[in-house]
Amino acid sequence: MNAIRSILFYLGYGVIMLITGLIVAPIALLTSKHRRFRILNFYNYGIMLWLRITCGIRIKVHGNRDLPKVPCIIISNHQSEWETLYLQLLKPPTCTVLKKELLKIPVFGWLLRLINPIAIDRSHPSKAFKAMMKGGQERVKEGFSVLMFPEGTRVPPGDRKPFSKSGVMMAQKAGAQIIPVAHNGGEHWLTGSWIKKPGVIDVVVGEAIDTVGRPVNDVQDEVVNWIDAQLDEIISVPRPQISPQQAEGDSE
Repeated sequence: MNAIRSILFYLGYGVIMLITGLIVAPIALLTSKHRRFRILNFYNYGIMLWLRITCGIRIKVHGNRDLPKVPCIIISNHQSEWETLYLQLLKPPTCTVLKKELLKIPVFGWLLRLINPIAIDRSHPSKAFKAMMKGGQERVKEGFSVLMFPEGTRVPPGDRKPFSKSGVMMAQKAGAQIIPVAHNGGEHWLTGSWIKKPGVIDVVVGEAIDTVGRPVNDVQDEVVNWIDAQLDEIISVPRPQISPQQAEGDSE
């Protein structure tokens, strides 16, 4: 049954993408850059609604509902494609840090370009870091929040990967607060599989964390410890403890 539901979901996914590319995107191009985000979010809302109808996946948001009015850096764990879609709805307009290869995908990549992402080349870490820092400052100055996944790749719910400090450093350079987010999306939108599992995706949104004038390591510890604590609560499979070697490596 889950396979049939998933097939129906992806059929609708394609239809929503085509409608967005052929109808919604041209309308969005006629508007200001900020208003464009709200129009193009039709795509994200449409995917989330269709996901619920076909696959029985619901979303429950916990925690902070009163987000700052000013742009922030949203830092989240990364388990699947689901959060790249849903978390853009958390505090629009929000730009996402992503690998530049995604911009080459027909239709999908064209739509991504319209929402002003920070595209990086992960094969050149030094250039990618500079592009993130510069892009983050520019987006915040223009009035956009930025969505980041500092694990750098998708991490299945039962695994663990250290967070880089790039999100914290971006927030400090941009003079912005951090909104930490934890979710268990990978338990239902499976990594490495097209099958979707019904159930509830829990999203926990933390209070804004100040970054200006604070040591990077202190802010990093606060963000990571909060996300880790929430993941331990909402993920149904055991997560390994971070090793001393991992902790030391991430603090360098």
